Amino acid sequence: HHHHHHHPLCCVRNETTQKMKIDEVESTTKKARVATHTHIKGLGVNEKGSAVPQAAGWVGQESAREACGVVVDMIKEKKMAGRALLLTGAPGTGKTALALGIAQELGTKVPFCPMVGSEVYSQEVKKTEVLMENFRRAIGLRIKENKEVYEGEIVEMTPEETESTSGGYGKVITSVVVGLKTVKGTKQLKLDPSIYDAMQKEKVKLGDVIYLEANSGSVKRVGRCDAYASEFDLEAEEYVPLPKGDVHKRKEIVQDVTLHDLDAANARPQGGSDIISMMSQIMKPKKTEITEKLRREINNVVNRYIDSGIAELVPGVLFIDEVHMLDQECFTFLNKALESQLAPIVIFATNRGVCPVKGSDGMVAPHGIPVDLLDRLLIVRTIPYTSEENVRILAVRADVEEIEMDGASLARLGEVGDETTLRHAAQLMTPSAVIAQQSGREEISIADLEECQRLFLDPKKSAKLLQEQADKFITY
Repeated sequence: HHHHHHHPLCCVRNETTQKMKIDEVESTTKKARVATHTHIKGLGVNEKGSAVPQAAGWVGQESAREACGVVVDMIKEKKMAGRALLLTGAPGTGKTALALGIAQELGTKVPFCPMVGSEVYSQEVKKTEVLMENFRRAIGLRIKENKEVYEGEIVEMTPEETESTSGGYGKVITSVVVGLKTVKGTKQLKLDPSIYDAMQKEKVKLGDVIYLEANSGSVKRVGRCDAYASEFDLEAEEYVPLPKGDVHKRKEIVQDVTLHDLDAANARPQGGSDIISMMSQIMKPKKTEITEKLRREINNVVNRYIDSGIAELVPGVLFIDEVHMLDQECFTFLNKALESQLAPIVIFATNRGVCPVKGSDGMVAPHGIPVDLLDRLLIVRTIPYTSEENVRILAVRADVEEIEMDGASLARLGEVGDETTLRHAAQLMTPSAVIAQQSGREEISIADLEECQRLFLDPKKSAKLLQEQADKFITY
């Protein structure tokens, strides 16, 4: 169903200010990387700042969690401006999880945008453009709108007509009188003809329960009033009760969007920049151009919303993994972006030691990060988990994913985590569960796990095979 924005009710025609498309802004959050960490619910740190051994989905990694807890306090006290955080440590030691935990500690609905350094090398988009988009994914806007809504069963729908003034024959509908009934009573409304059009489009008839939004003039048919439930009806109707309360209600609606959501919703392929006429282009798979100009306009509108108290900014967390993949051009952009008033908290992560900075002439630096940026970073190290911790973490994951494993196979999976990475061990769970089901069992046993390891290689084993059988593979 389409909402009609440009048709307010007769009585609320004072909306001359520029309006940004917010009503049906869809979230553009990236899901994949977060899915592995659905069990993480914060940092699990108590009021004194010390990490509770097993809390908020965490096991171990206490000192890193405590350090991140301090960072959260600094952010809340607005003392992190111009600085960023760097997490260093082996793969599967909880770097993404720490970044996500920080975002959750900052409050509900604080945006978290994870990305990997190599994402900036895409075919069609400039590197800085990719970074800019991710920055804007990490900045939220909380919009509070007071909406006036009317709801009830339609007991009257009378179009009022006058003779056409344009000299032609026929009549023109000038308004429509709609009677709406709730348990509390009935109210007659005189509405704009555009709303009558919207009602026709929704195929609304007497006896239907509808929901009318005063500000935007959108009409939604909720269903057939259940007083008519016994009538002979060939279509499967959805019957709804007569609404309670008054016909006219004021609702405060809070919506959380990110700046990138707004950019995407207002971008049009033609590059038109009239915010009022921008309808959502999200459904079109073609990458719409989000121009510098559009972003400036959105920023202006956002600033007006903030000044008038309709909205507040919610700076989130931008997590950039494998930061050593970024090059000099990206680092220059980041240095500047960190200075901005609007900046989210940026958290970098890497598992590299000293390595060359990409795009510089062979300059070598810790973690491949130029010195001027390194100077602004707080660095937190994650340490490899013990095999006992591995087992406890895998048990938490099994619980979240509703996978049953016996003790022996959990212990074995912990060993696999030691030999390879925790991430690889966690990835073996689902296929092992499938193998167990194929043998008609609910619970994963060691045999299922061994079968799974026979079928799927871990990265190290794969590399070892490549070396041993180098002659059978193509090398460059």
